Amino acid sequence: MGKRNRTTLVLGILLILVGIYYVLVNAVPGFSDLLNINFSWPVIIMLVGAGLLVLGLLTGTPDMAVPAFIVAGIGGILYYQNMTGNWGSWSYMWTLIPGFSGLGMVAAWLLGTREKISIRSALDTIGTSLVLLVVFGAIFGAFRNLGPYWPVLLIVAGVLVGARALIKGRSDTVIKG
Repeated sequence: MGKRNRTTLVLGILLILVGIYYVLVNAVPGFSDLLNINFSWPVIIMLVGAGLLVLGLLTGTPDMAVPAFIVAGIGGILYYQNMTGNWGSWSYMWTLIPGFSGLGMVAAWLLGTREKISIRSALDTIGTSLVLLVVFGAIFGAFRNLGPYWPVLLIVAGVLVGARALIKGRSDTVIKG
């Protein structure tokens, strides 16, 4: 895809997204209250992430999706913390940052850097991030609302990690054999 086509595509996507937002605001009563985006300082950080993504698309470097997703994701965490006052959640929310990088790798792959990025490693990064979130969230009490059943999340994380190791080991022996 040429630079001119990519720029036109990005502009088209932005127009569609803005249009969908305004249709929903006008057609669905209470949609703007549901979204409740207050332009506070974390929103500015998320917008910087979106700007990095647009800049990467306009310059023909879709690899910029990785830092764009990291910056926007951190802005999203800070937005949540700013709105709820739950600043202590940073003790486990930081584990989402590798996942944001994995999402950025998936986005970069979708936008055209297929030869540089492995989808498998991107999904591994996202999975690792989610497992770390469960482990650190369990340690720091994020799942107390689940009552006595929060350890089930640790069990599920352990099953996923073990299954991943078994699948990887089996596929390695098939390739080598």
